[in-house]
Amino acid sequence: MTEPGESHKERVDRELQELLQGLRVAVTGVQVLFAFLLTVPFQQGFYKIDTVGRWLFFIALISSALASICFITPAAQHRLFFRTGLKERMLHRANALGVAGAMFLLVAMTSAVALVAEVVLNAWPAALFGAGVALIGGWFWLLQPILDLRRER
Repeated sequence: MTEPGESHKERVDRELQELLQGLRVAVTGVQVLFAFLLTVPFQQGFYKIDTVGRWLFFIALISSALASICFITPAAQHRLFFRTGLKERMLHRANALGVAGAMFLLVAMTSAVALVAEVVLNAWPAALFGAGVALIGGWFWLLQPILDLRRER
């Protein structure tokens, strides 16, 4: 929405800054998760993890790497597009990357929680807790906003 007295360029600038600020919050969390996951295979007990646990670990690792890529891309492209007149295109792309990054982060968090639950509790509770994280994150991050958008239209 355009603020009173705001030009198109000012609106795009403001929206881009708001988006980049939101991505900064997300990138910090996903980078902490990614860094932690990079250390897990080097821990003494990692060899005890069964095949399901190793797959959950790998899914969490790859998903957090992809989320990092999605969240960092807008800042990198912002530098490349500086003074090119492509800011609005970058804004739309950054928004799509933010949504994709949130989905990858949700997969990473779900897999990480399921991995920990599988190691600590067993396979059945791992599926339950993983599904709980996926459902709650999916609701708040994706489904609830999509329903709000549809209601507004």
